[in-house]
Amino acid sequence: PTARVGPQVELGPYVVVGPGVVLEPQTVVEAFAVLEGPTRVGARCRIATGAVVGGPPQDLHYQGEPTQLLIGEQVYLGPYTTVSRGTPKGGGVTRIGQGCVLEYGAHVGHDCQLGREVRMEPLSALAGHVVVGDGAEIGALAGVHQFVRIGRLARVEPHAMVGKDVPPFVRVAGNPAGAQGLYRAALAARGMDGRVLRALETAVGWLYGAGLTAEQAAARMEQELGDVPEVQELVAFLRARGRGVTR
Repeated sequence: PTARVGPQVELGPYVVVGPGVVLEPQTVVEAFAVLEGPTRVGARCRIATGAVVGGPPQDLHYQGEPTQLLIGEQVYLGPYTTVSRGTPKGGGVTRIGQGCVLEYGAHVGHDCQLGREVRMEPLSALAGHVVVGDGAEIGALAGVHQFVRIGRLARVEPHAMVGKDVPPFVRVAGNPAGAQGLYRAALAARGMDGRVLRALETAVGWLYGAGLTAEQAAARMEQELGDVPEVQELVAFLRARGRGVTR
C-alpha cells in the first residue's frame, strides 16, 4: 500500500515493487526486476530484466536506518544492474541523474552521486560515496574505489582500476589507472570551440607533463588561462579535497 505507481507505468511479469517505491509516469520495468524502497524513479525510465534497484547498502555498519535512492528522468538501468540506497553516515541518499545509462551488470554503491548523462558500460562498478560528473563515462569492467571523484566529461577506460580522483575532461586507463591526456572525443562531441580545446590541452599538459604538483599546475592554469570557464572548472576540481589526483 505504500508503493505508488504512476500513470502509464508498465510492469513486466514477476516484477516486485516494494514498500516506499515511487514510479513516475511512463516508466517501464521489465520482468523479474526488484525495486526496494524508499526509492523514487523518475518519468520515462526503463529498468531492464533482473535489475535490483534500491536494495540496502552493502555496508557492515548499516542497521536498517531509513535511507533512499533517487533516480532522475529518462534513466536506463540495464539487465542485472544493482543500485544501493544510501547510508546515514554518507548523507542517506544515492542519486542517479537524468539521462544516465547503466549497461548490463553495472553496480552503483551506496551514497554515490551521479550527474546527468553518465554512462556506465557492462560490469563496471562504483564503490560507495563515489561522485561522477555530468557526461562522464565508466568503461566495461572498470572499478572505482570508494570516495573517488570523477569529473565532468572524463573517461575511465575498460578494465581500469581507479583509486584516485579523475579530473574533468581527462581520460584514464590501466591498473592502477594512469592519466592518458585530454578526452578529446567527448569535448568534440559537445561542440567545444577551438579556443577552449587549446586551453584545456595546455592546462592538462601542465598537470601531467611539466613536472608540477597538482597545486602548482592549478596555480599556473589560474594565472595564465583563468578566463576560460572550463579551465576554472578544472582548477576548482584540483583544489577540492579528495583522494588525490590520478597521475
